[in-house]
Amino acid sequence: MAWRGARGRRAVAAVAAAMVVALLAAGCGSGRSASKDGGTGGGGTAPTSADGAGASSFGDLQSPCGTGAPSGSPDQAVDASSVTIGYGDDAGYQGNPGSNHQMSDAVRALIDWCNQQGGINGREVKGIYYDARITEVNNVMTEACSQVFMLVGQGFALGGSGEVTRLGCGLPSVPGLLGGSEVANAPLMVAPAPQPVDYMNVEGAAALAQAFPAEVAKAGVMLPNFPATIDFTQRAERTFTTVGWQFLDCTQTYPISGVTDFRPFLQKLKDCGAEVVFTTDTAANLENALDAASQIDFHPIWMATSSVYDANFAGWNQHGNADKVYFGNVFTPLEVITPGTANAAYVDIVTAHGGDTSYTGQQAASAFLLWATAAKACGNELTRACVVQQLKGVHDWTAGGLSSPQDPGTNKPGQCGLVMKVEGTGFVQWRPDEPGQFTCDPSYLVKVDPPIDSVASLRLDSDRIAHKNETG
Repeated sequence: MAWRGARGRRAVAAVAAAMVVALLAAGCGSGRSASKDGGTGGGGTAPTSADGAGASSFGDLQSPCGTGAPSGSPDQAVDASSVTIGYGDDAGYQGNPGSNHQMSDAVRALIDWCNQQGGINGREVKGIYYDARITEVNNVMTEACSQVFMLVGQGFALGGSGEVTRLGCGLPSVPGLLGGSEVANAPLMVAPAPQPVDYMNVEGAAALAQAFPAEVAKAGVMLPNFPATIDFTQRAERTFTTVGWQFLDCTQTYPISGVTDFRPFLQKLKDCGAEVVFTTDTAANLENALDAASQIDFHPIWMATSSVYDANFAGWNQHGNADKVYFGNVFTPLEVITPGTANAAYVDIVTAHGGDTSYTGQQAASAFLLWATAAKACGNELTRACVVQQLKGVHDWTAGGLSSPQDPGTNKPGQCGLVMKVEGTGFVQWRPDEPGQFTCDPSYLVKVDPPIDSVASLRLDSDRIAHKNETG
């Protein structure tokens, strides 16, 4: 299902639509979508697992769902027969219809999958869907404050704009998409794939440095002028140097809405001697930039973010201008679907429910499974405090193999990753060589030092929790 429209267009993207993808880049997401018949959107068809949508395991994760004999009403939106969670996306935003809808598709499907097994300790899981439409996050939070037990797997690109309201009513969150630095280290928040402001996984940068040591010593930067992309770029510049990168003093910055002609920016990078270009831009802008680079005979290696993990971007690459585009990934690639694995379970469950799959959908699925695992551990006394405590105790999380090992409890990225590459009109895993495998090393988890510029305003405490949006 093509929600995002034709990618071959050369009109400059609208500012708000570009903001969506920029924030996805900062939060490790994308709009890459698979068709409802299981296709990966790159011309192939995804195999289905032997387990099927009704299986009681998810990859190597034993299902947290099952029967029980619940009683009482221990907390808001919890009674003797059910627990109600909130989830949502920005699908109603007119500038980018369907934005992040794959995340809600995943949560809906997993709610049904869980209930088929008996719910959480016998409590039926109910879900309330919220459409933040990019700019209405605070309205969504106001509603959710009185309606749900917790938020689970949501994908609000401007999630930070609702933090004062969320924290004011004590609403815990297990987001699929963080939606900015104000959420990344927030209280009452545990993410299945952390992206805090003060640590970064540099596996992708290390892999490029190993393959192209001379080139990464001449790295340029090209980014849109927007807080989320600036923050992410600063984190990269302050951590990639630990694995051999050296950045040239010729960073190119331009409006997030894009420009009509990227050639002047690229010419400066070329004249500067850049042999690798790191970018946090949207796929739409990057398409235009790659075309412009070809026009001036500039062919560097490009390291992008996972926001380009979109079948439409790969499909656009008819002339090979994106053949040197790489990006890191901490989730199992959507191209790798082996029966019995978590990826196969994810695709089976969502497509059986009539939904679409994507990288962001994987994130939402991981968030739901993390929440359900913590909720199960609380038994009959299903309270917010108990679930948050259980979540804080999870330090080795893969969602059954859907991602590389993550540390949600301490809000730190994992020490593993892989690198994807655009090849023709599709994506392939470039490093490590075996598809679906990750490269791991403790040195890949790097503290951001010095801190990015926005950290001071977040008021991080000794536990690395931001107190900026707390109301007392």
